Amino acid sequence: FRLMNTSGRDTTSSVSYFIPLGFPSSPEMQLLYFGLFSVTYKRTLMGNAAIVCAVCWDLRLHTPMYIFLGNFSCLEICYVTTTIPNMLANFLSISKSISFVSCFVQFYFFFSFGCDEAFYLCIMAFDRYLAICRPLHYPRIMTKELYTSLAIFGWSCGFILFLTPVVVISQLPYCGPNIIDHFVCDPVPLMMLSCSEDTTTQLIYSVFNAVFMIGTFLFVLCSYALVILVVLRMPSAASKRKAFSTCASHLAVVVLFFGSVMVMYVNPGSEHPMKMQKIVTLFYSVITPLCNPLIYSLRNKEMMAALRKIFRIE
Repeated sequence: FRLMNTSGRDTTSSVSYFIPLGFPSSPEMQLLYFGLFSVTYKRTLMGNAAIVCAVCWDLRLHTPMYIFLGNFSCLEICYVTTTIPNMLANFLSISKSISFVSCFVQFYFFFSFGCDEAFYLCIMAFDRYLAICRPLHYPRIMTKELYTSLAIFGWSCGFILFLTPVVVISQLPYCGPNIIDHFVCDPVPLMMLSCSEDTTTQLIYSVFNAVFMIGTFLFVLCSYALVILVVLRMPSAASKRKAFSTCASHLAVVVLFFGSVMVMYVNPGSEHPMKMQKIVTLFYSVITPLCNPLIYSLRNKEMMAALRKIFRIE
């Protein structure tokens, strides 16, 4: 790989692959981890795929809210697939290596899908705001053209926005060591492995994450704050319960996703212990996608009815 160092001269990177340590332990523990994460991955795929199928096959769910939810579940499937299969392979492998290119491809897709999820949470919050705060204008505003455009926007923005950070970090000089004390090609340990401490790249990345994460989080928070104010003024107790039930599900996912991500990436220069970094990353990359189908389906009667219909549960 031909790279440019900070003085502008060409330098040849001596790193052609990285070694993600994952969760160092005995062979027996590695097999236990493999079994545990295999079950988690399968249940995540099944849960999110069930929601996607329910939205596709049940005509009663062909509304903007459920179309966005179906897309979000599809994103979750893509999101976990960028990391967990490689992690499972490493549990059974002696040489836990990943090529330079594959590492940055994983980095790009993992964080692009993560960005897309944040955008979809904003889109879903906006949809709930219109449906509850502007019910009479909702059908005229949330047309098929608008929700189709929003769905495309949610899928594409992460891939556009995260292209620059990936390219910038990949151009840093890597001349060894090549051991990543993580289970995923995370930008923070990758920047730490660079031969030169590029504070400018760290600053740009930190500002990018701060603006993106805080901006999207505040948008979601403000949307639901307005929704809650309207719900509290509703005269009907049944209407309040229905609105709060929907909002509670969405807010639970928002807190799970944004809470853990902000801890890690708003300030990448902070000295989080590596063990803590792995646990937090594991939480938002594995545990949250596993919980989301349960959060959305168990608190939603229409979704539960559609799932019962699909699986023929009486």
